[in-house]
Amino acid sequence: MCGVVGISGKSSVNLRLYDALTMLQHRGQDAAGIVTESGGELHQCKGEGLARDVFRRSHMLRLVGDVGIGHVRYPTAGSSGPALAQPLYVNSPYGIFIAHNGNLTNADELRQQIFREDLRHLNTDSDSEVLLNIFAHELHAQGKLEPSSSDIFAAVSGVHERCKGAYAVVGVIANYGMFAFRDRFGIRPLCFGKRETSKGTEYAVVSESVVLDSLGFELIRDLQPGEALFVDPSGELHLHQCAKEHQLVPCIFEHVYFARPDSLIDDISVYKCRLRMGEKLADKLTRLRPDHGIDVVIPIPDTSRVSAQALAERLGVKLREGFMKNRYIGRTFIMPGQTQRKKSVRQKLNAVKLEFAGKNVLLVDDSIVRGTTSEEIIQMARDAGANKVFMASAAPGVRHPNVYGIDMPSASELIAHNRTDEEVGDLIGADWLIYQDLEDLVDSAKEGNSEITQFECSVFDGHYITGDVDQKYLKRLDSQRNNSVKEGSSPELNKEDSQVIGIHNNSSS
Repeated sequence: MCGVVGISGKSSVNLRLYDALTMLQHRGQDAAGIVTESGGELHQCKGEGLARDVFRRSHMLRLVGDVGIGHVRYPTAGSSGPALAQPLYVNSPYGIFIAHNGNLTNADELRQQIFREDLRHLNTDSDSEVLLNIFAHELHAQGKLEPSSSDIFAAVSGVHERCKGAYAVVGVIANYGMFAFRDRFGIRPLCFGKRETSKGTEYAVVSESVVLDSLGFELIRDLQPGEALFVDPSGELHLHQCAKEHQLVPCIFEHVYFARPDSLIDDISVYKCRLRMGEKLADKLTRLRPDHGIDVVIPIPDTSRVSAQALAERLGVKLREGFMKNRYIGRTFIMPGQTQRKKSVRQKLNAVKLEFAGKNVLLVDDSIVRGTTSEEIIQMARDAGANKVFMASAAPGVRHPNVYGIDMPSASELIAHNRTDEEVGDLIGADWLIYQDLEDLVDSAKEGNSEITQFECSVFDGHYITGDVDQKYLKRLDSQRNNSVKEGSSPELNKEDSQVIGIHNNSSS
């Protein structure tokens, strides 16, 4: 899961791109990058680490231009390292940079096509580089010295014909403008907005609407599944549906965990969705355990706080902040290895003992994936003097791998896989455990936008909407991306890997 942003402005965009990446930092902490374009010259800075660590004042001074894109990376497919930081570049045709959020499910097949048929070279094992080269090849096939909006849209149509999986993409073409597109199911989020200035209209494309709010842009709408956007050098906006078949089936895990609560995704308020999740979970708890004996409800910061508040109100039980969070430790779910995740839990949270001592405590989390965090936190509650520790998950049990850009590749790593709720509760050390029902989770999201008839819920129900994922695929994915491989390939953070480069393009518009 990554964060992307693109701005076609009427003045310098470097600082606004940086601000946007800090607003999207929750979506990826592995690497960050910015590219700007000015007069056919592309300027890039990218490196491993948080945005605040990658970019320096000297970098920003060299990132000149009124058009640019940015990316924060969260590694899922392929290895990790400086070469995988985005945006990614290809020089032919024209000079193209893209930033990609998602994961291609047919990347291996496409790599063979790119080498044998498109006659292109891939320098990394990143599926984002695959997508970039597919787009570049399809655009080159239009055979134009100066591409028009119709050429851009034809290239995106070619991407939809060849690429399967999830992708939300922003890109810039030297001299010719900014583009963006979304996969034909709209699995990964992407919205756009505008801002009126004395020099004309500016446009921005982002993963989450909260960025538009922060930068002073008015949200227009989400890009539709299969739709593409292009802002030409004159600043004119072009939109076109590029997929022959398309259906909005967005990822429901955005509402569970990834997105900020102050964002709107596909016209659904993440905040209100999480409120409804808490209310429905409280109703289930009341049905199953009317004599629950809960003295206090404590959220596990931060994503579960909204659901925990609604749950406590519905139960008529006190809500207390029992854990204080160290803001300088990253999100443990997206830590690259199991050992690092486990170590970070106690570095990240500290219990307020007065809220636990002698009480029956209900801990509320947004979800339980590997169980590492839950086990550690339950033990922290017991160490703080809790009488009994109950656990509630605002999402159903995560029982299946994710193939669309969330780091859940191996079924063996998922604590709920092939286990009952009671077995999971025993493993994490809870006195009892309650999960949200999938139907209630879907209803919580659907209530915000009744036009959405289906959500991408594969981690809960094992149904993969793209239709190309079977057990053979999952077995191969498991062998490629298990924890031992990932921990062995994740490099240490090296600030010196940040770099600024200028890429010149002599073509003229």
